Amino acid sequence: MNIQQLEYILAVDTYRHFAKAAEHCRVTQPTLSMMIQKLEDELGIKLFDRNLQPFAPHLPDVRLLSKREMSSIRLLLSKIS
Repeated sequence: MNIQQLEYILAVDTYRHFAKAAEHCRVTQPTLSMMIQKLEDELGIKLFDRNLQPFAPHLPDVRLLSKREMSSIRLLLSKIS
């Protein structure tokens, strides 16, 4: 996992929409999707249930992060960026 992939995951979690998340991250939607897919392949789990609209975390595989944890991750990323 790299920081960029973490940013993409946070954006998809926030916007619940791959195109909106890609716009926020200033990348194309296929790029964002490909990077998340690579991470899912690396981890051997699905992070998002793409059959739901809006997208949602794939609950059997992913423990939902608390708002406090998400805030901490965002703060860390803002300091790194």
